[in-house]
Amino acid sequence: MKILKTSLFSLFLITSMFAQENVTYQKPSQEILQLAEFERAPSIFMDSNMEYMLLSYRSTYKTLDDLNVEEMRLGGLRIDVNTNISSTLTYIDNLKVRKVKDKKEIQVKGLPANPRISNVTVSPDQTKIAFTNTVATGVELWVLDFKTAEAKKLSSANLNANLGNPITWMKDNQQVLVSVIPANRPALIDTKKNLPTGPIVSISEEGVVSQNRTYQDLLKNKTDEANFETLVTSELYLIDLQGNKKLFKEAAMYASESFSPDGNYLMLTTLEKPFSYLVPLNRFPMKTTVYKADGTLVQEVNTIPLSEIMPKGFMAVREGKRNMQWRADQPATLAFVEALDGGDPAKEIEFRDEVFTWEAPFTAAPKSLVKLGQRYAGITWGNDQVAVVADQWYDTRNIRQFLLNPSTSNPNPIKIEDRNEQDVYSDPGTFETKRNEYGRYTLAIENNKMFLLGDGYTPKGQFPFIDEFDLTTLKTKRLYQSAYTTKKENIQSIEDIKKGLVLVSIQSPTEYPNYYFRNIKKKNDLTPITDFKNPFESLNGVYKEVITYKRADGLELSGTLYLPANYDRKNKTEKLPLLIWAYPTEYKDKNSAGQVTSNSSEFTFPYYGSFVYWVTKGYAVLDDAAFPIVGEGTEEPNDTYIEQLVANGKAAIDAVDALGYIDRSKVGVGGHSYGAFMTANLLTHSDLFAVGIARSGAYNRTLTPFGFQTEQRNYWEVPQVYNTMSPFMNADKMKTPMLLVHGEADNNPGTFTLQTERYFQALKGLGAPVRMVILPKESHGYVAKENILHLLWEQDQFLEKYLKNKQ
Repeated sequence: MKILKTSLFSLFLITSMFAQENVTYQKPSQEILQLAEFERAPSIFMDSNMEYMLLSYRSTYKTLDDLNVEEMRLGGLRIDVNTNISSTLTYIDNLKVRKVKDKKEIQVKGLPANPRISNVTVSPDQTKIAFTNTVATGVELWVLDFKTAEAKKLSSANLNANLGNPITWMKDNQQVLVSVIPANRPALIDTKKNLPTGPIVSISEEGVVSQNRTYQDLLKNKTDEANFETLVTSELYLIDLQGNKKLFKEAAMYASESFSPDGNYLMLTTLEKPFSYLVPLNRFPMKTTVYKADGTLVQEVNTIPLSEIMPKGFMAVREGKRNMQWRADQPATLAFVEALDGGDPAKEIEFRDEVFTWEAPFTAAPKSLVKLGQRYAGITWGNDQVAVVADQWYDTRNIRQFLLNPSTSNPNPIKIEDRNEQDVYSDPGTFETKRNEYGRYTLAIENNKMFLLGDGYTPKGQFPFIDEFDLTTLKTKRLYQSAYTTKKENIQSIEDIKKGLVLVSIQSPTEYPNYYFRNIKKKNDLTPITDFKNPFESLNGVYKEVITYKRADGLELSGTLYLPANYDRKNKTEKLPLLIWAYPTEYKDKNSAGQVTSNSSEFTFPYYGSFVYWVTKGYAVLDDAAFPIVGEGTEEPNDTYIEQLVANGKAAIDAVDALGYIDRSKVGVGGHSYGAFMTANLLTHSDLFAVGIARSGAYNRTLTPFGFQTEQRNYWEVPQVYNTMSPFMNADKMKTPMLLVHGEADNNPGTFTLQTERYFQALKGLGAPVRMVILPKESHGYVAKENILHLLWEQDQFLEKYLKNKQ
């Protein structure tokens, strides 16, 4: 048999052009494996009094067996039908307790064998936690007492967690409201055996524009509808700490449960019909009703219709009441927002949104609090005199904050922030909150002062800070600013402003992040709380630096450069291969695009989603390289996407090459999701790179015709943009070795596994040197140890052959 010349470039180690390579799971080289096989540090929860600490442990990876569940994908959900909980959950497998001031960790007693813990929910008084444990037959309710460090089971495996956390604490701290599978639940319909009674018919109303993005896991037919209703229907039960239970509410499709701050009212939201085949469940019809804590009906407070039809644009919202929530500083007052522009950002109107408050028992009309010129972006409650509300507008990236008096209507709110939200150098920080008498978090106010915690990004580096904000003068005063230059300090919270006590975390490239109490009134006063060890000591000698450089048009760029341990940076006799990992970001102005948010003092945490592992194999790595795509004024970023993408890539290579470290003929690039899309375009439209790795990307933008990433225009408005940006449409230009990877069960909107399969077929048919790896049972992010280790092996083999040892 004659072998075609193009097949000589194939990455498959086969003799037949159309055969598949028979590969079993492999592990990467020892240098990478010792970094990949690490023990994850626990997650930390501390109560607001800083008395008790909960340490939650989980495995570093899942296994393929964890992913091998009987699953239904309905309405945007992925459900394990045997246990009635999300099939994508990552479980906690151990709990420990300690007093914050002590060093001794106490193993929680009474936990089940091989626990699979999730939905950890703290009681209102923060003395207990309720949580779920998943067993082979379902989901159980458990409770843990901090003082005794003992856990006990309160229910059988009959909780329904298919719509999320099934647990809500009562105000008395003695009872839990839970979602339970109805006793008379019908059997699920077998979609393989059940024959349809007719075709699937969908209609479009003439003249009504509805631009929905490409969602995954939607309902497709009447059988899906029936199974969805069966799986999300629950009864609500009250269960006390002795395990006694009583029915609270009859069966319905309960989407959320929320008690008022005083505990006297319960707001229940239920999913309603008709369902949709076009949008996920968060846009299904819903009804919100308020009851007294004993279950007595008070008032239906909101009805939301099916939201299949929406105006175009990221600032589009549905009409009617939305963002309904309890006001955190009042016993029982609801707050909500309504669009004044019909939810259509294309309309020219002075005010876009109006915020209302509505006091229980909701017999009087809601009161207008404030009208906003942009779209509502959240409110932080303080007290009867102080609240802070934000609005934003995506097209200009503008965000504003206003000071309000919640006791009155605010026709002229006091503006305290007005900036480009991507301008991190001007970010004033976030107002500190603290738990109030209702156990809700409200603005921390002391002597007419509030407090801002800021990330502290500056042109000279990152220096987190605490500012005092005077409610009378509206001026700020700096109380503390981190002075670290070789470490990174994150300010977590203010524990006692009078004493100057704050909670911080501190890290360095070789020091794992740990928690400390800092007294900002005393110099260098630090009290350690945790002592987590560095699990990646083999990286201790690696050189790490944030480098800055300029694009050809003068735009400032940056990236974190890693060089192998013991590399001679002075003589530079060895020229290294370079790997660049990046993810494009869109901006509306060059000033914001050129700002640096990388910090060389961050702990070096290698994971499968970067190239940092390969610094141990003799590569230079430029991680998180800045790839801004800028569109100022009326120009949209994607109008010049390809040109800017290539300019970013060239600038990064030029910068590292100018330092004398690399062989610029041996440069690889990689990315995940939109970074994969970037990678394919760079290999298609430039000769800068010798190799590329593209994971879980979308390559044909005509398959996402109503927008993608931050593109709001549809395909028919700007077909040239969609076509030019699509690597699939330009597959004939791609001649560089590329490794394509995708999860078999991708759940991310737009990045269907089909995108990689079809792109590979096009490239293979055109004779491009490409290899495709589909990881079994993986979603958009990869979690199974077998798949992750094999992925690292695939990348390692690919890079060694086509980059490091390239002749």
